[in-house]
Amino acid sequence: MARQSISLTKPNDEWLKSLVESEEYSSKSEVVNDLIRKERFRQTEIEWLRAKLKRSEERMAFEGPIELTSNELFKTIRKEADSNDQV
Repeated sequence: MARQSISLTKPNDEWLKSLVESEEYSSKSEVVNDLIRKERFRQTEIEWLRAKLKRSEERMAFEGPIELTSNELFKTIRKEADSNDQV
């Protein structure tokens, strides 16, 4: 595993220490790795959503506006995402 040296603001360092002291994590490194892992996953989700929106915009430009309520549209997108086993 690569070792890094980082500088933290006092509030961030205190927050990391509190997570370790509460035994939620065993070390500050574990907290930082978990935060990075979560952010990487979030970025993947954002990229997927942006691609989905772009395809929808392209389809709308070709087919015209969709006559669905926002609730119906969300359900349709969620159903398609679930069928693709994504999100």
